[in-house]
Amino acid sequence: TLGRVIDSRDPALPEGEIVLHRHGWRTHSVVRPDEARRLPHHDGVPLSAHLGILGGTGLTAYVGLTRIAQLREGEDLFVSAAAGGVGTATGRLARLMGAGRLVGSAGTPEKVAYLTERVGYDAAFDYHAGPVADLLAKAAPTGIDVYVDNVGGDHLGAAIGVLREHGRVVRVGTVGQYNTPDAPPVRFDHADVVEKSLRMEGFLVRNHQEVREELYEFAVPRLVSGQLALDETVVTGFDRIVDAFLSMLRGGNTGKMIVRGS
Repeated sequence: TLGRVIDSRDPALPEGEIVLHRHGWRTHSVVRPDEARRLPHHDGVPLSAHLGILGGTGLTAYVGLTRIAQLREGEDLFVSAAAGGVGTATGRLARLMGAGRLVGSAGTPEKVAYLTERVGYDAAFDYHAGPVADLLAKAAPTGIDVYVDNVGGDHLGAAIGVLREHGRVVRVGTVGQYNTPDAPPVRFDHADVVEKSLRMEGFLVRNHQEVREELYEFAVPRLVSGQLALDETVVTGFDRIVDAFLSMLRGGNTGKMIVRGS
C-alpha cells in the first residue's frame, strides 16, 4: 500500500512523505518506522509506478531477466501470463535490454492484441485456442532461449520442448494452479533437460532487495522519457477492493491491478 504520512513522531518520516507499507488496503494505518519505506522522489513518474514497474512487480521482472536468466542481447523469450503485471513488465524491460523475439501467452484475444500492439511482443497467443505446445511451436518456430514462467502446467511443459541448447527457465509463479489445485502434473521429456543442458531456477523477489536501486537507475530515466510505459488496470474506491482482488485472480486485469482510494 502507498500512503501519505499525516502525523509522525519520526523525523525520518515527516508529515507529507509518501511511504510504502504492508498493512493492507485501508484509509488509515498506524505503522512503526521499520514497517514503512520512504519512497524516493522521481519527478515525472506517477506514484502508482511504485506498486508496478518500480515496485515488487517490476523488481521481479528485472531480477528474473538480469540475475536468473542472465539475458543476453538478441536472445528470444517466451513469457506466460504475459498480460499480467509481471508479464508486461518482463516484456517491456526485455525489449529495452535488447532481447530478440518476444512471445507471450494470455487468456483473451483482447490481451493478445494488447501485447503485440502496446507492450512490444512480436507474437502472442490465446492459450484457450488450442494445445499450448502447438500454439507455442507456431509462435516460436525456431525455438527460444529463455522462458519466464508465471503459469506452470502445460505452459512449462511446452516451453521445455522448444528451448534451445543452454536454455533457461525462470520460475516466477504458478498461476495455472491458483484456481485449479487439482491440475494435472507438468508433463515433458525429462531427457531434454540433460540433452539440451537446460537450467531451471525459481526465486523470491524479497531475497533480491539490493537490486532495487539498480532497477531505479534503469527504469526511471526511461519512464520520464516515455521509453517505458505503465501497464495498469485501475479500480477506484475502497468498497471495490474485494471485487478487484478476485478479478485479478480470475485474469480480469491487464498489467498491474491498482486500487485507488478515491
